[in-house]
Amino acid sequence: MGKKMTAAQEKVEPRFYGLKEAVEAVKQAAFAKYDESVDLAIRLGIDPKRSDQMVRGTTALPHGTGKKLRVLVFAKGEKEQEARQAGADHVGSDDLMEKIKAGWMEFDCAISTPDLMASVGKLGKVLGPRGLMPNPKTGTVTFEVGKAVSEIRKGRVEFKVEKAGIVQVPVGKVSFDVQKLYDNAQAVLESVVKAKPSSCKGRYIKSVTMSSTMGPGVKLDPVALSKLWS
Repeated sequence: MGKKMTAAQEKVEPRFYGLKEAVEAVKQAAFAKYDESVDLAIRLGIDPKRSDQMVRGTTALPHGTGKKLRVLVFAKGEKEQEARQAGADHVGSDDLMEKIKAGWMEFDCAISTPDLMASVGKLGKVLGPRGLMPNPKTGTVTFEVGKAVSEIRKGRVEFKVEKAGIVQVPVGKVSFDVQKLYDNAQAVLESVVKAKPSSCKGRYIKSVTMSSTMGPGVKLDPVALSKLWS
């Protein structure tokens, strides 16, 4: 462990933190020269192998992510124009699909109108592993492409439980003030709680850790957090 990480670790006490003081601790412990992202890692009491316990969804961060996402839209005709007017970085159909097949991946999220999904679906082996496949459950398969582009631009983030039962979601940048990071983190936690599968029994939120990209993890108190949405 390097000297900077050791010094950062010393700033974090081995205990549970409340949400706001966790934000403060993460900001104080950050040491990278660039503006690090701040993320939440939420361990859930679900079985990710069961299809009826898959946890995924989207949430709009009140203060955005602090990162400009490159948005691609698969659309034709009027919807293509709507996407361009909303500020999409790349808009098209067959032309974009061919570029992606050839290895081009200069975008961070993809949206598609439902009528093109039969063709877009053929890109599953390329887009799927990267988490870029449009999906109706996350609002990225829609005829309301202008609205979808606008929401992503404003700071909508997707979340999906991983094989280990953990959801990892960005909540902003270290440069954000404490209140903005607090608001964003609370919005994410509320959305994950609302996405609880009806088949999930027992304790749903097992643990929550907040950290910056390079900094140490700060453990949050699950009991105290439950009061935020109760």
